[in-house]
Amino acid sequence: MNIITKSFDLGNGQMATIETGKLARQADGSAVLKVGKTMLLATVCAKADAGENVDFMPLTVDYQEKFASNGKIPGSFHRREMRPSDYEVLICRLVDRALRPLFPEDFHADTQVQVFLISADPETQPDALACLAANAALAASDIPFNGPISEVRVSRVNGEYLVNPTTSQIEQADLDIIVAATMENIVMVEGEASEAQEADLLQAIQVAHDAIKVHCAALMEFTQMAGKTQKREYCHENNDEDLRSKIEAACYDKVYAVAKSGKGKKERGADFKAVLEEYLTTYSDEERAGLNMFLVKKYFHDVEYKAMREMILSERIRLDGRNTTTVRPIWTEVDYLPGAHGSAIFTRGETQSLTTVTLGAKKDEKLLDGAMFDYFERFMLHYNFPGFSTGEVKPNRGQSRREIGHGNLAARALRKVLPNQEECPYTIRIVSDILESNGSSSMATVCAGTLALMDAGVQIKAPVSGIAMGLIKEGDRAAILSDILGDEDHLGDMDFKVTGTANGITAVQMDIKIDGLPYDLLNTALLQAREGRLHILGKMTESLTTPREDYKPHTPRIVALKVDAEFIGPIIGPGGKHIQELQRETNTTISIEDEGKFGLVQIYSIDQEGMEKAIARIKGISGRPEIGADYEGKVRSIQAYGAFVEFMPGRDGLLHVSELSWDRIDKVEDVLQEGQMIKVRLLEIDPKTGKFRLSAKVFQEKPEGYVERPATPRPPRPEGDRRDRGDRGGDRRDRGDRGPRTREN
Repeated sequence: MNIITKSFDLGNGQMATIETGKLARQADGSAVLKVGKTMLLATVCAKADAGENVDFMPLTVDYQEKFASNGKIPGSFHRREMRPSDYEVLICRLVDRALRPLFPEDFHADTQVQVFLISADPETQPDALACLAANAALAASDIPFNGPISEVRVSRVNGEYLVNPTTSQIEQADLDIIVAATMENIVMVEGEASEAQEADLLQAIQVAHDAIKVHCAALMEFTQMAGKTQKREYCHENNDEDLRSKIEAACYDKVYAVAKSGKGKKERGADFKAVLEEYLTTYSDEERAGLNMFLVKKYFHDVEYKAMREMILSERIRLDGRNTTTVRPIWTEVDYLPGAHGSAIFTRGETQSLTTVTLGAKKDEKLLDGAMFDYFERFMLHYNFPGFSTGEVKPNRGQSRREIGHGNLAARALRKVLPNQEECPYTIRIVSDILESNGSSSMATVCAGTLALMDAGVQIKAPVSGIAMGLIKEGDRAAILSDILGDEDHLGDMDFKVTGTANGITAVQMDIKIDGLPYDLLNTALLQAREGRLHILGKMTESLTTPREDYKPHTPRIVALKVDAEFIGPIIGPGGKHIQELQRETNTTISIEDEGKFGLVQIYSIDQEGMEKAIARIKGISGRPEIGADYEGKVRSIQAYGAFVEFMPGRDGLLHVSELSWDRIDKVEDVLQEGQMIKVRLLEIDPKTGKFRLSAKVFQEKPEGYVERPATPRPPRPEGDRRDRGDRGGDRRDRGDRGPRTREN
């Protein structure tokens, strides 16, 4: 084996080692990245030739965490790793978005990158290391790639920017981003913050880039060590330059005019199609039959690309007639769905989100079972993008990676303003259904989600809005676009989404498709985005300025009670018997969390009467009897001298016949029956035995002239009464004068 290794500083004082030649040697390229106990195996394979009529990069990136890496067995039914979790899909996207722009534009062979977590350390997050491992595999292969590239995480903890911090440090961060970059340029940014300022975000990106440059230098040396500086030769395109020139000459001016018309998406698309059809009529039927229609459509798309970009750069006019800073018209509506706990419509131009909020109980939390974590999530945001939103026919076959990614971005944006669990004990689920889409539906989700939360009565810290920024750059000319269209995203050079409150940024996601984005241009984009966000916030507050003061009448209520830990068992009962019976009888959902000295009991119900009954029962079980307090008790048994009444769950007291009534009662059975409910007052707790003495007559009016009967003295016990042996030397408990007991005596 020819094993090659390279070690370097990861950026936080920790050493990273990349190795090739030991594992997965039949792949085109493979590498193992080791950081402490964390190890990632990355492989890459690419076909030798491209498929027919393919003019894009068919790249697939897969990431999987092996549960054995952290000494765990999967919690799924099959007890094996199944389809990728949302967390794994998000890491796939982080790697994909970093690698994809760096493959040569004319390389179209199917390529697959796979990254596996094979050894884990709970304090080392693998998500920011996966891209480094993937590029190490590419570096050890002959697959053409314009890298190197790497990713790092930067978190700000107590004002200090930390590169690839530990898990414990990340939990304390008020800014947390992952940045992908080459030696020269930023390629991708994704993360969240607690209302950070634009300058803070820029500084974090710069700190990340400085660390990444060290990684890239190590990767370049690793490529040389592996002997892979010479990449494979390929030919994946067959072009017809004469045809390209003809199409541009015949169509450019007409396409430019359509682009400048300011029409809507459908009308503009129809006009572009008409221009192409008109061009094709210049060919005879015989000539048209011989045309390579794949190339015709490709070159016509290039004309659209060039015309749209030139129009924006030279005239500062966009496809829908706006200038570079104008946000499309916005209208919003809240409380649109009367049956939902909260709902909102947010429409911006031709993009529309219908969003709902549902407030659930503790049992509705989502269990996240992964190799690196195992916990319950009380906040969920689900984003759906059906085909009809863009006028397409598309089967609904589960959520795509794009839908998971967009939902995660919106969730990050809103999570920062949610109240804590004590202020809002609900499990919160937001669902955004995109009904129309022409640019930045994820940002529409953020805006609609904010309005729906406020409509539901969730006391968020501040409203959040979002905007997608674009970029057109040719040489020294550049235009930053606010609130981009779908075509501007597709034909442009940047998709930069920024969300935040009036006070600062809560989430970002940036993808750059070109080489070179100066920091001053990035800063300009952030400041322009802030202006757009504030404008959108103003439009949103026309529907609702602050959260509603209370939840809607049909929203189930949650009451949280703290009980001493010693009462958790009695509340639950053997095998859950008591709590299950309580839930059935009161039509409630009850959850209990053990918090050490205390237990947190949450009662969830839309039935107010049932809620009050459940509260009373639990308080009864967990409360301590108080002398002088009144209780509603149940007669458990009847004796000649009185009755035993369960006045608190599990606690019986004696209701003596003399405490039943001011009048004389000869037989207890004349006034009480077993199972009867009766109001009693606790008169006394015996300090020695802990027994309880109750009274019912205190609730009756005392008869006028009533004279308390004197207590009847107890007669003296007869001589020899076995209950009094204090004067008897022969007491069996005192054998001191009898000597040892033997079989003989």
